Amino acid sequence: MKIHIREIDHIVIRATNVEIMSRFYCEVLGCRIEKEQPDLGLTQLRAGRSLIDLLQAGAKLDHAGNGVPGTGRNMDHVCLRVEPFDADALEVHLTAHGARLGERALRYGADGYGQSLYLFDPEGNMVELKGPPEAARVTSL
Repeated sequence: MKIHIREIDHIVIRATNVEIMSRFYCEVLGCRIEKEQPDLGLTQLRAGRSLIDLLQAGAKLDHAGNGVPGTGRNMDHVCLRVEPFDADALEVHLTAHGARLGERALRYGADGYGQSLYLFDPEGNMVELKGPPEAARVTSL
C-alpha cells in the first residue's frame, strides 16, 4: 500500500489562552471559528480548506507528556497560503495588530518558490504567510 497525501488536514497548537489565540487567528489572520468543544478544551478554526485546532494546555485532550504549557514553540511553524500576497500591506496590517514580525524572503513551499513572511502569534508560535509561486505571479501579470 502506498499512502498518498493530498494536503494538510489540520494542525494542533497547545495554547495557554485559547481566547486570545482564537482572536488573533480570526481577527488578524482571517480564520473563523468552525467548532468549539469546551468540554475538551478545543476550538477549531477554519483556515481555507484546513483547520487550526487550538487546544487548551492542561485540558482533557492535552497529553501529559506535552511539557510545560506556555513555553512557546509548540511546533516549528505553520504555513498559511495567502492570495493575493502583498508583503508590504501584510506587514502594515500585522504591525497594526501588534504582531511580532520575522523575516520576509523567497522560500520553497508546496507549489514551488514564492514570497513569504514570518510572524509570531501571541504565544510565540511562528506562522508563515506564503504567496503564490513565482511562475504563477509572472504569468498573472
